Amino acid sequence: MSIKLSGNGLFESSRMILPEHREAWLAQCEQQKRRGKPNLDDQEMQRISEVLVDSYDRSSTVDLILFNPFFEEPISGVVVGLNSARCEIKLMLEDEFRWVSLAEIVSVN
Repeated sequence: MSIKLSGNGLFESSRMILPEHREAWLAQCEQQKRRGKPNLDDQEMQRISEVLVDSYDRSSTVDLILFNPFFEEPISGVVVGLNSARCEIKLMLEDEFRWVSLAEIVSVN
């Protein structure tokens, strides 16, 4: 009897994966790395808002860590605008402006 027909040899010799299956498997692995947004207590939210207002008043640089489902995104800039209606701040980075939602901010230094 040949080796292909003994045990699991027939299936072992005919294994292959379709490109669509590989892409779906990689996407599933990527989704498993997702993490949830941490809940901030009222005291931490108050501290974040104080630091942002202080940066706006003094034009001082502030370091923010923004939430991303896959990694933490650190940015640094000066708060040049506050929009309380939309709950956003306008940061002046080195060469551009960026609107940041307050809900995205995880921590501030």
